[in-house]
Amino acid sequence: MLRALDIRDMLIIDRLELTFQPGLNALTGETGAGKSILLDSLGFVLGWRGRAELVRQGAAQGEVVAEFELPEGHPAHAILTEAGLPGGSELILRRVNTAEGRKTAWVNDRRCSGEVLRALSETLVELHGQHDDRGLLNPRGHRGMLDVYAGAEPQLTAVRATWTEMARARKALAETEAAVAAVRSEEEFLRHSVAELDKLDPQPGEDAELDARRRMMQGAERIRDDVARAFALLGGDGAEGALADAVRWLEGVADRAEGQLDEPIAALGRALIELGEAQDGVTACLEALDFNPAELEQTEERLFAIRALARKHDVAPDDLSGYADTLRARLGQLEAGDADLADRRAAVQAAQAAYDAAAEALSALRREAAGRLDAAVMAELAPLKMERAVFQTQITPAEPGPDGQDAVAFTVATNPGAPSGPLNKIASGGELSRFLLALKVCLSGDDSTRTMIFDEIDRGVGGATADAVGRRLAALAQGGQVLVVTHSPQVAARAAHHWRVQKHVTDGQTLSTVLPLSEPDRIDEIARMVSGDVITDEARAAARSLLQA
Repeated sequence: MLRALDIRDMLIIDRLELTFQPGLNALTGETGAGKSILLDSLGFVLGWRGRAELVRQGAAQGEVVAEFELPEGHPAHAILTEAGLPGGSELILRRVNTAEGRKTAWVNDRRCSGEVLRALSETLVELHGQHDDRGLLNPRGHRGMLDVYAGAEPQLTAVRATWTEMARARKALAETEAAVAAVRSEEEFLRHSVAELDKLDPQPGEDAELDARRRMMQGAERIRDDVARAFALLGGDGAEGALADAVRWLEGVADRAEGQLDEPIAALGRALIELGEAQDGVTACLEALDFNPAELEQTEERLFAIRALARKHDVAPDDLSGYADTLRARLGQLEAGDADLADRRAAVQAAQAAYDAAAEALSALRREAAGRLDAAVMAELAPLKMERAVFQTQITPAEPGPDGQDAVAFTVATNPGAPSGPLNKIASGGELSRFLLALKVCLSGDDSTRTMIFDEIDRGVGGATADAVGRRLAALAQGGQVLVVTHSPQVAARAAHHWRVQKHVTDGQTLSTVLPLSEPDRIDEIARMVSGDVITDEARAAARSLLQA
């Protein structure tokens, strides 16, 4: 609810402080007095796009401050939280426009962007009038309005959930199809590579073993003769025989050496043992060096084959076995791909069926609600002297989406048999105003969280029709707040609170001001609206009659 509006140096307003009340608030005044400037100023602080030059001539900057009351649960709280702005039961918007055109905005004394202001404005204010392109005249919002009227939130939730599930199933199918296609494109390579690797069957560590064996066999010819000579020197005709003779000779005289040969004889015994071990090692070496030349060729062939495969697949020789397992797994994906695709396609079909069912249930609810809305609007049009007009909510197929598969548009025909069309294309100014009012009365429901503003919505009507407009505006204002800019005395008389906008000249400069009207002042203002500049006793009597009606 709009509590206060403080305007400084905007157009022809130098300083203006207004305090608004719940219920129906009427703003009246002569044409050109500055009523539209109030709306321009309010739109400016709400971030709406409007006039480019708003700063009063001669002023350095213009400023507008708007104070709103936010009850608990008001949707503006969520926007403030998301933007990281302070909240509470009071919301103060402030926006400054310099003479050079630079704009700066604050929300509860915290700097913010124009986008945040516009997001807040969607929850704070509704503007309706003959140039209303943000509200009822905008076809893009008609489906949402119909859904609120129909109470379609449960059905919408179901449709959105099934749409999300269908999107998830389609994504999974696409990913599986892409994976299978990628594997199929290299199926020949995979099968050939796996067969090649399986045939060779390389083992971890085999490359190093083969390389060592190859180098040993390549060097065997060069070292075998020296090893054989060394083995001969270690044998019975060499070191072993000499050591054995030495031991035998020393043992023959040891008993006469008084123990001096015991230690040498023991050492020679140990040497014979070590010599035997050396002979065994040299024998093993000779046996290892004794190879078949064909074995060297086979070793080299396998070693070269392993290394060639490693280069081909750009992996280390020891990783070939693991790489083969990887290729087999990819082949397994291909073989399992058809089964996975069948499952994914079945999931998509099930999700599509669930979405279709939920969307059709929502469409049926919309069609039923459209019929009720049409009847309700037609009932409202009769007192507004438009009983011959036809209002129709058109529902046509649309591209399926998270909000269903319907396009919704409010259309009118001003006379039976005449072609119907969009509200702003078919109806004249006065007719359009009454259509909008009737539609708003039917759509308002229990939504009293936003301030509704009607800008000369009663233009072109008078008498009983204007009275019907006033009664409906007063009904809309019950439990909420409505601001109406009006030239109709019948409408102004229905207001709970009344302000007069007027111009005056000070020091050669034209300025606009707004005055709250007392009961006697209201009589004079409504009398002026009835009779014009000259207020007669008859006009005052008519004004009193309107106020008492």
